[in-house]
Amino acid sequence: MTVPGESPASLSTAVRATDLRKTYGSGETAVHALAGVDVAFEQGAFTAIMGPSGSGKSTLMHCLAGLDAATSGQVWLGDTELTSLRDEQLTKLRRERIGFVFQSFNLLPVLNAQENMLLPMQLAGQRPDRAWMDSVIARLGLRDRLQHRPYELSGGQQQRVAVARALLPRPDVVFADEPTGNLDSHAGAEVLGLLRSSVRETCQTVVMVTHDPVAAAYADRVVLLADGHLAGEVNQPTTDSIINALRGLGA
Repeated sequence: MTVPGESPASLSTAVRATDLRKTYGSGETAVHALAGVDVAFEQGAFTAIMGPSGSGKSTLMHCLAGLDAATSGQVWLGDTELTSLRDEQLTKLRRERIGFVFQSFNLLPVLNAQENMLLPMQLAGQRPDRAWMDSVIARLGLRDRLQHRPYELSGGQQQRVAVARALLPRPDVVFADEPTGNLDSHAGAEVLGLLRSSVRETCQTVVMVTHDPVAAAYADRVVLLADGHLAGEVNQPTTDSIINALRGLGA
């Protein structure tokens, strides 16, 4: 029996969507970015979302993360239903329970690396766990870059700061939107390895949108979308198995 207000999902599910729909516009010009998606993401796993351009993968991530409101359906973060929350409740939830890593880094140029890392926690009125912070900084190799401002850092270093910012609050889920899109192959592999190790070593849950089969191969599972619908998945993916799956979607 499901207790009112609790998610019917299993305790091992970090985030899930039920009959999720997102429509832009109306009438004949309506675009159905999501057309009834049912999907769940396990705690302590690294999942990639992939699909052809226009498949709805970024829209799905934005709805799962509470950045965009669904037209209908439900999104659960653990035992909290996001789709029933007011704007101020969503803002608080994102600050306290969700981490974000974006393609464009989104670091404030007037703040140094450490200040950028701590900003979301400060806005939420939280203090970092010093031992955890030291561990994250050491794993990301940022010890000698803490006082540097973004313009003094390479692209890879800036993205590592963004990863640290996402991990420090120990969020329920880290959502990564094309996190290697602005990086060269070496820096991209470095960032993906860090996300992978955060899953393996600290049981962090990571959900990543990417168009790159090499990046997606770092994940435990790849969820495929096409035309706003769930179109299958690849477990224990390799670059070749992902390419074959995407080829089957016409990507």
